[in-house]
Amino acid sequence: MQTTDVSTRQSVNLPAHVSRRVRALAKTKGLGSSRVIADLVESGLAAKEREKERFFELAEQLAKSTSRSEQKRLKAELARLTFGS
Repeated sequence: MQTTDVSTRQSVNLPAHVSRRVRALAKTKGLGSSRVIADLVESGLAAKEREKERFFELAEQLAKSTSRSEQKRLKAELARLTFGS
């Protein structure tokens, strides 16, 4: 049995500056604003997943590390991923 993705309509309110950027990007790419927003959301979700995977890779390295300097570096990187710069 074949499955297909079904689109669902969502309503979002964007800040004016974001809306302007979306419209400009849509015009540049020759797409509709909805398509641009969908692409941006998909990209953002993929980036979040990569960030999560990176976090677990670093946590695994930290658990295996015996070097104090390496542990310190890994902790700093984990903190940056968790709390930002």
